[in-house]
Amino acid sequence: MVSDRIPSHGGSADPSDRQSPALLGAIADLEAAVQATDIERIDAAFRAVRGLLGPAGERESAAVGPRLAALLPDFPPFERSHLAMMVGACVERGADPVACAGQVLAGLRGALSGALLLIERWKETGGGELPDPDGDDPGQAHARIADPKDPDAWPAHRAVIGWWTLHLWQMASFAVYTHAAVRTSARASGVTDVLVELIERYGEGQHDLKGLLYLMKTFDDEPLLVLDRPTGTGYLVRMDGLTDNFQLHTLLADLLIGGGHLPGTRPDPEVVALTRTEEVDGRRRVTALGAFNLVAPDGSWIWNEGTPSDIPVVDGVRTLVLDPQPYERSWAAGRFIQQVPGELRLERVLTPAEAAHHLSRTAAARPFEEAFR
Repeated sequence: MVSDRIPSHGGSADPSDRQSPALLGAIADLEAAVQATDIERIDAAFRAVRGLLGPAGERESAAVGPRLAALLPDFPPFERSHLAMMVGACVERGADPVACAGQVLAGLRGALSGALLLIERWKETGGGELPDPDGDDPGQAHARIADPKDPDAWPAHRAVIGWWTLHLWQMASFAVYTHAAVRTSARASGVTDVLVELIERYGEGQHDLKGLLYLMKTFDDEPLLVLDRPTGTGYLVRMDGLTDNFQLHTLLADLLIGGGHLPGTRPDPEVVALTRTEEVDGRRRVTALGAFNLVAPDGSWIWNEGTPSDIPVVDGVRTLVLDPQPYERSWAAGRFIQQVPGELRLERVLTPAEAAHHLSRTAAARPFEEAFR
């Protein structure tokens, strides 16, 4: 959690009223320093806010989160990512995630763009192992990738800042993306599409962005058409907070087998609870068992290791075909993103004619051997 990275200095989780004016006063000092563009005052006020925010409770954090987020665009570049972490901590403690998300996600976009630029310039200047943000000198990296013909060297500066701060922007963005309201607004505005494209270009580099990417691809209030080939039946369901296909697989089995719509063995209640809302106890493993083979309408396999976004849209709705398992599957029960509860709701059972119509437009699942190609 982001809030774990904010020092508490031994404060109480429920601070007294006399602490609140101190934090609010420090925030006001920071706002005035930023408005005056006074670097020394910004540094002093920022340290004061950081020290007071650690022991702050939910009420205080909720009040100051949006105010800190509003300062992000005008904050000094390197310190900006640390301020974003503080905003993320406020969101985890109850600050309005939508009010805080805009500037945090804009900062993530800038950091990703900078990191991609550093990778590009690194290759152009000799390649080799990329710099370690935890141990290497950013000044040396800047000197290597800077264009000698560029007097202000701003592209190199932006690249170094992005590379050295991306992990902090990732954590702050993760904190806001755990909220469905942020995921919905960011997807509607096109912000998520841009960020996903940048993360997928970045790939598996120095920073692990897989969790954030899965969060960005999480659906909320998303319809899904499910067609069961063996029984010729169909179901319209709705996904909320489903971050991975292992989770979808278990909840489909609970909904359709457990609901008496399909034959088979209903998942263990503990497996379902862990897949929905319960926290995983790392001291023991609870095993989930597969019930189907998830297949796209064109016959390609939908892998459990992926996300529901892998399911293709057909005539405006994501469409999934269930086939018998070609082999037994099992996995550790739970959710890939523990902070997000998941749910799958049955909206209606298709009529036999509807199900037959949709199934007639699907292809048989590709053979086991072809699925791995």
